[in-house]
Amino acid sequence: MDALFVPLASAIGASVDQIKLISCLLIACPLGSLFIRIPASQPNLKHLFNLLVSVFFFIPVLNLPWGFTQLLGSVLGTYYIAANVKGPNMPWIVFAFVMGHLTVNHVIRAFYNLSYETFEVTGPQMVLTMKLTTFAWNVWDGRTAPGNLDKWQLQKRVTKYPTLLEFLGYSFYFPGVLVGPYLDYASYMSLIDESLFEGKRSPSSTRSIPDGRKRVAYRKMLTGLVFLGIFVVLSPSFYYGIVITPWFMTQGFLYRMAYFQLSGFIERSKYYAIWTLTEGASILTGLGFTGYGPSGESTWEGAANVKILEIELPSNFKVLLDSWNINTNIWLRECIYKRVTPKGKKPGFRSSMLTFATSAFWHGIATGYYLTFFFGGFITTAGRLCRANIRPLVLPPPGAPTTITKRIYDLTGTFVSILILNYVAAPFMLLTFTDSIEAWSRLHWYGFWMIGSTLAFFWLGGSNFLKALQKKEGKVAEKVVTPESHVMPPPLDDVAEELRELQHRMKE
Repeated sequence: MDALFVPLASAIGASVDQIKLISCLLIACPLGSLFIRIPASQPNLKHLFNLLVSVFFFIPVLNLPWGFTQLLGSVLGTYYIAANVKGPNMPWIVFAFVMGHLTVNHVIRAFYNLSYETFEVTGPQMVLTMKLTTFAWNVWDGRTAPGNLDKWQLQKRVTKYPTLLEFLGYSFYFPGVLVGPYLDYASYMSLIDESLFEGKRSPSSTRSIPDGRKRVAYRKMLTGLVFLGIFVVLSPSFYYGIVITPWFMTQGFLYRMAYFQLSGFIERSKYYAIWTLTEGASILTGLGFTGYGPSGESTWEGAANVKILEIELPSNFKVLLDSWNINTNIWLRECIYKRVTPKGKKPGFRSSMLTFATSAFWHGIATGYYLTFFFGGFITTAGRLCRANIRPLVLPPPGAPTTITKRIYDLTGTFVSILILNYVAAPFMLLTFTDSIEAWSRLHWYGFWMIGSTLAFFWLGGSNFLKALQKKEGKVAEKVVTPESHVMPPPLDDVAEELRELQHRMKE
């Protein structure tokens, strides 16, 4: 089928793999409308539909028969392990099996130095890894006494082991098989039997599926196409890699800074494009229904993987992190962060570090990923200190209108968050250590200066001064917890606290 895509790729100036991927995402939208027309009384037909569409994507379109075979191997291996290993180590065996397979493919991708323009098996495998490890934990929760489970675990537990066709349909749910969103097995089955919509039908509708689905889905599709257009038109000129070109250093510093910030937005636009397109296709299948809004309109927010406005106009860095790759954060929290915490204890530094390590290896082995993640620990620390020490001083009294000082604080937070986001994300896209350091040096290390000076201020007496000021003005600081995002390492004050506890235990 390459003959269909090569001329279009040449005309647009994109790679053939990129054109193929976007074509699959666009085809998924009308196929989603077909999927939802299969009655709930024929669940096997729905499972088979998912499997056949995914086979069509991987083999004739993407020309990845070996990639699909590898994914199928992970699926069948997980199905066997989860069914036959009855002990508490079963989810960890599945985790080692699928993460080990994914890491091997990450190594192969790095060995051949494949660019982001090359679409191969690791992208879909990352999504499948989340699905299979979540399934393993859901099965284990189904074998566990309900009293030992939390709310999420109770809702998602699997008490009836699926047939092979049901599991294949879940694993290869076609709207999310290439780039996400990932979903758990219980949500998938509630979509298949339409129990997701029970008791929530619109009075004007004769079907069990709420009205308004197409309205939201096509709006998502349009949003995705707009961001795709932005990326296609502007990415040849605005991309992180331009920082390490000779041209970049011929420009003035302020121009370079502005150009770099715009390049960051353009780089993110491709993720906005693919994630909103897949969200639209998922909604067309019926996934993502979350109830009704104040005006009675149906809402479909459950399939979202990104909140664009909260990323581009965040009030602080925590909000930004929580709005990016939402489903991965859920997976890390529910399948790693909580699971590595000993029963009866609260998650702490150890849980955070193990979760961060999982996130890092899940993304890949490129050095740039680890530069981004490592610096992220300093960023979250600075954000926590600002929130604990400065924010209480600018908050208006309860019930009072927002003050100018609070608005300035929020605007400053938005401006600083975007500057820091673009700085810390550059290595994530440049991948290599050499290119990442070169890019940061050409930006005069501005991110390190911003975060370093902030930490120095608070640690060299700023925190004590501001706490005293809070006490003088009768302000009460909020309890600041570790950000919900588990992609970044824990803040440094958590590290220090853990080291102090370890030192105390060693003295005992």
